Amino acid sequence: MAYPHFRVIFTRLYAQFVKELLCILRDPRNRVVVFVPPLLQLLIFAYAATLEVRNVDVAVYNQDRGREAQEVVWHLEAARFIAQVHHVHSNTALREQLAQGKVIAALAIPADFSRTVAIEGSGHVQVLVDGRRSNSGQIVVGYLSSIAKDMRLTTDPVPLPESSIAVRHWFNPNLVYLWFMVPGLTGTLAFFSALMITALSIARERELGTFDQLLVSPASTLEIILSKSLPALLISTLLALMMISMAIWFFHIPFTGSFGLLLIGLILFILSAVGIGLVVSAISMTQQQAILGGFVIGVPTVLISGFATPVENMPLLLQWLSQAIPLTHFLVIIEGCFLKAMPPQDVLTNIWPLAVIALVMLPLAIIFTRSRLQ
Repeated sequence: MAYPHFRVIFTRLYAQFVKELLCILRDPRNRVVVFVPPLLQLLIFAYAATLEVRNVDVAVYNQDRGREAQEVVWHLEAARFIAQVHHVHSNTALREQLAQGKVIAALAIPADFSRTVAIEGSGHVQVLVDGRRSNSGQIVVGYLSSIAKDMRLTTDPVPLPESSIAVRHWFNPNLVYLWFMVPGLTGTLAFFSALMITALSIARERELGTFDQLLVSPASTLEIILSKSLPALLISTLLALMMISMAIWFFHIPFTGSFGLLLIGLILFILSAVGIGLVVSAISMTQQQAILGGFVIGVPTVLISGFATPVENMPLLLQWLSQAIPLTHFLVIIEGCFLKAMPPQDVLTNIWPLAVIALVMLPLAIIFTRSRLQ
């Protein structure tokens, strides 16, 4: 007796699933909007959203004509991150270059620099940095410090001994910024895709007037939620897999972890985002409200997730809050699977919070939707 009942439920669920897919993908323009912008954003943001500093200009006021001072200038002109070295002939001109924003850093080499190096083995160079570009300025200071460490200013003909410290960069030997940025962008764009698709689902039904038909349909609230969740899960998972393929084949990022565990984490991550989107959609009266609600939730989620800044640098309250955000855990999974060959136990440590978030958000969406149906 129970078999026909489940067969009817499956038939209703399948019909709603097909209807929801057709609502999203029937219009060619919708198909373009769903798939093309995230892929283009991955291409653009991968090169635009970078903390690397390149092609910057610096100013130099060299008051010393000795070999050591000239060697400092040569190292600056040979540095890959510097586009042009502006030579000035006064402290006033040096500060004007900085004040007008023409350079990000200015170096003043004193007149006794070479003599000081010959006597003491080292010298001092004044470095002025544009504080209006604080983050880039700090990075430039780090680059200049590396140049200073690499220089060997000495008049002793005997070569200096090699340093006893050898630096090796694990997981990203050449410090390629794309290797860090692209996996994080993949998770972020997949989150926004799942969030916006589901945030518009119920709100679209209510705005078009078809939501009233759900009130008189034999479908239960659970069936309605499943019919809204499964298409978004399918589309967002497919989109995320396309971006992962681009990361491997287009950006040539090595994938060293388990694809199976990544896929499990991806599905749970998308389910969590779908649950959040359904809650937003259930409490929104129009699609405009749903879009605004998606951005109100999505933007802080990305900022707190650790995508841009480490979670450990945040206040303790925000660190606790970040653990309730699915993107926080998925970023660890996808970045670990790409570069780190993360052990299965470490992946599972970040998978179970995604399962908990999904199990909390989906019932919460059912509660909000049922309140709207009554």
